[in-house]
Amino acid sequence: MLKKILKRTFQILLVAFIIIQFIRPEKNISEGISKDDISKIYPVPADVQAILKTSCYDCHSNNTAYPWYANIQPAAWWLADHVKEGKKELNFSAFAGYSIRRQYRKMEEINEMVKEGEMPLDSYLWIHNDAKLSAQQKLALANWVTAVRDTIKANYPADSLVRKK
Repeated sequence: MLKKILKRTFQILLVAFIIIQFIRPEKNISEGISKDDISKIYPVPADVQAILKTSCYDCHSNNTAYPWYANIQPAAWWLADHVKEGKKELNFSAFAGYSIRRQYRKMEEINEMVKEGEMPLDSYLWIHNDAKLSAQQKLALANWVTAVRDTIKANYPADSLVRKK
């Protein structure tokens, strides 16, 4: 009796697994560099661009390089949600569309999160070993972020960079 119930449960789960393979989330892939890309308003040195592409853009741009398991549900749903949340926090492809205050704040957050080792996420690094930042890469990012922040500070009044209480 128990064997029959287990067999039937397995069959139902297998059919459900097959059916959900046809319910796919939209992929985060766009053509070329968007008009609001960060590189359109701030210089991004080649070494920093390489770091961003390897360690940040999968979750924080409009172009995700999907791994093989992104074609299997429910992993694809989890990835789609993860990318959506990442882009909501910071999207380098939409950076020029941010307010100056938000641009400035995001540069501060990037510096802090990279320095503290909070980014890239550990869960991302489990599969993307090449995304782990070396001390030299962290320094290059910090220097770039500081330069962008200084550019913003030099071009906008200080009261436009801080949140009013």
